[in-house]
Amino acid sequence: MKIGIVLYPTFGGSGVVATELGKALADLGHEIHFVTYNQPVRLGSFTKNLFYHEVNVSDYPLFDYPPYETVLASKLVDVVKFEKLDLLHVHYAIPHASAAYMAQQILADQGIIIPFITTLHGTDITLVGRDPSFAPAITFAINKSDAVTAVSESLKADTYEHFDVHREIEVIPNFICPEHYQLKAEKDFRLEYAPNGERIITHISNFRPVKRVEDVVRIFQKILEEIPSKLILVGDGPERYRVEQLCRKLGTCKHTSIIGKLKKPEEVLAISDLFLLPSESESFGLAALEAMASGVPVISTNTGGVPELNTHGYSGYLSNVGDVDDMATNAIKILSDDATLQQFRDNARSRASEFSIDRILPMYIDLYNRVLARKKQPVA
Repeated sequence: MKIGIVLYPTFGGSGVVATELGKALADLGHEIHFVTYNQPVRLGSFTKNLFYHEVNVSDYPLFDYPPYETVLASKLVDVVKFEKLDLLHVHYAIPHASAAYMAQQILADQGIIIPFITTLHGTDITLVGRDPSFAPAITFAINKSDAVTAVSESLKADTYEHFDVHREIEVIPNFICPEHYQLKAEKDFRLEYAPNGERIITHISNFRPVKRVEDVVRIFQKILEEIPSKLILVGDGPERYRVEQLCRKLGTCKHTSIIGKLKKPEEVLAISDLFLLPSESESFGLAALEAMASGVPVISTNTGGVPELNTHGYSGYLSNVGDVDDMATNAIKILSDDATLQQFRDNARSRASEFSIDRILPMYIDLYNRVLARKKQPVA
C-alpha cells in the first residue's frame, strides 16, 4: 500500500504514535508519505519506503493568520496525484480531517478516489473540539471520514457525547515498540541524579494546566518526607514558571531537576523508579505506557483512558484527580522496599507488553484493507 500520514510533528502523543506507525508500516514494505509542516521529531534518519513532504505556509499581507488548512489540502492533492497514494491516514481532527476531506473532494472532481481515515487522539475532542467555533467543522469531518478510530474507549465515549457523530468509531489503542524501552540503567547516569542511592521519580509532559504538574511537586514533597528521593521533570510549557515557584516555596528544588524536552525520554525512564501522571484528563496516557514499558510503575489519576492502561494495584495505582495525599501514600507503598518495587516493575512491563506494536499494527492493516476494499466496490 501507498499511505499518506498527516500528523503534528511535535513531541505530543499523536505525533509520536503516527510516526512510529509509519515506520513500522515501512518496515513491512508499505510506502509511507508523511505530510506535515516540519520533520517529525521521532522520524530519525530516513530509511527505505519513508518519504517526507513539507507543507510550506507563506505569509500573505491579506491574511492575519497563515491559512494552514488550505495549504495542507492543496499539498495533499499534489502528493496523492503524483505519488499515486492509495489512502490517507490523518491523526488529530483539527485541521487534518477537514483538510483531508477538502483534498478528497478536489481529487474526486478530477476522477481520483482517495479514502481517508481519521484517528482521534484526545485534546482534539476533549479540549479544543469543545470550543463551539470548532465543533461544526469537527463533527462534519468525522462523519465524512471513510473510517474513524479512537485511542481508547473513554475517548470514543467522549466523542459520541459531545458531537453529533453518527458513524462507527473503532478503538485501536496507542502502542509502544518494546525494543525502544529495554535500555539498561547507566550507573553513571543514575549516580548523576541520585548520588546517594535515592529513588528517582519522573514526570513527562507538555506542562499544560491539564497535566497538573504542580500536583507532581506536591506529591514528591510528601514522598521526600518518608523516602530519600529525587524528582526529574521532563518537558516544558506554560506551567513551568509556576512549577519552579512551587519547588522554591516547598523547598524541594535541590532535589528536583527540570531538564526540558527530550527526543528520547526512554533514556530517563531507564533510570527511574516511579512515574507520576496526576492529569486532570488523559484520553490514553502514552507517557504512562512508555514508563511501564521501561519497567517503571505508574501513579496516576483514574480519568479518561488511563484506567484502560494502568491496572490498580498491579502496574501502579489510580487515584482521584487532585488527591495528592492518596497518590503520595500509594507511591510510598511501591518505593518503601526493593522487593515491592521490583514486583511492580515486572508487572508494569508485563502490562505494557499487551500494547506492543506487534499486537496493534495488524488492527490498522486490517482497517486499511477494509477501507480499500470498499473503495473498489462498484457504485450501485
